[in-house]
Amino acid sequence: MLSALSNVLKITELRQKVLFTLAMFLVFRAGTHIPVPGVNPAVIEQLFTTGNLFGFLDLFSGGALSKFSVFAMSITPYINASIIMQLLTVVVPKFEQWAKEGEEGRKKITQVTRYGTVLLGFIQALGMAYGLKVAIINPGIASILLIALTLTAGTTFLMWLGEQITDKGIGNGISLIIFAGIVSRLPNGLFVIYQYLKAGTITIFNVALFAIIAVTMVVFVIAISQGQRKIPVQYAKRVVGNRMYGGHRTHIPLRVNQAGVIPIIFASSVLMFPVTIAQFINVDWVKTVAGWFAWGTPLQTTLYALLIIFFTYFYTAVTMNISDMAENMKKYGGFIPGLRPGKPTADYLDRIMTRITLAGAIFLAIIAILPNFVVWATNIQGVYFGGTALLIVVGVALDTMKQIEALVLMRHYQGFMK
Repeated sequence: MLSALSNVLKITELRQKVLFTLAMFLVFRAGTHIPVPGVNPAVIEQLFTTGNLFGFLDLFSGGALSKFSVFAMSITPYINASIIMQLLTVVVPKFEQWAKEGEEGRKKITQVTRYGTVLLGFIQALGMAYGLKVAIINPGIASILLIALTLTAGTTFLMWLGEQITDKGIGNGISLIIFAGIVSRLPNGLFVIYQYLKAGTITIFNVALFAIIAVTMVVFVIAISQGQRKIPVQYAKRVVGNRMYGGHRTHIPLRVNQAGVIPIIFASSVLMFPVTIAQFINVDWVKTVAGWFAWGTPLQTTLYALLIIFFTYFYTAVTMNISDMAENMKKYGGFIPGLRPGKPTADYLDRIMTRITLAGAIFLAIIAILPNFVVWATNIQGVYFGGTALLIVVGVALDTMKQIEALVLMRHYQGFMK
């Protein structure tokens, strides 16, 4: 690790990329402390201390939502727009054609995603401004529009910031902004644990148990995130002119967690809906129904796990076209040993993918609901240690480290060979 860090610092270009990324992190963190004009922060803070409704979104914004700063929506509209575009690529022929056009097609999809981010961001900002109008000092149409435009501008700036990190820094900029927002909450969580320990609410045993569970979850997430089933593929030999092509062996890596963190986000959004509605409707039966879906209740936990399993299969099926994979393999003379090209290969891949997706879906469900049992076992409350955050942090960290290693190997590979 120290040798790899030394190699990074020796390469001027790589050192500049790291420093640029860190500078963009500072800009992001500074923006989380710039308040939206015309809002009473004390009322917003009270809303966050009375329930868990906004805690999930506040985690991704790095605390900007609880402060109701210009970055309160974080990069959430961009994530939503990207997911929608990914799903539309499968059903809209024009988008599907762009996806197959290589770099030019990706630029077109990125441009549409940007427009979608601004549109979704403005709609979400209007909803937030109207829903939190009790916190607006002078409530009115002009104030709501001003707040909505400010929040949309903040999200648009973060989108631009993420693209700058991708172009001039290291790693995926959007993912790193989410990563920075989540990690920035770590010192606050450690301070809360210290306060509990100081007040005598918890003991050293509770803290040690919490640390053991946390480390175990991290190891578990890394193992599953890196896990894959390698399907062997043999390419037939063919002669073109005086040269021979093919004849080599390779494999198709089918990941256990193909869907990533998307199923947890989908399931959380669905279960948040009734609670969100109940916040703004003062009707007894609506409040009662929303109570059934409160975070940590048996009904919510059960539905949460089932929805995660459902969305894991749904998202994997939408984003991974087994038939095209088998057809492309057949087109280039590839086959799985013991299977005929075409439909038998597609059926085999589909059967394998269904089995490993079940393991990935159960893994996501366990990771998502485990924090409920962590609170029960350790009695440490107020410290968000969710599976969603853990998956994102581990995934982004692994991906960024791989990119750094690739750059170091390309420019200074001798340091790794020694």
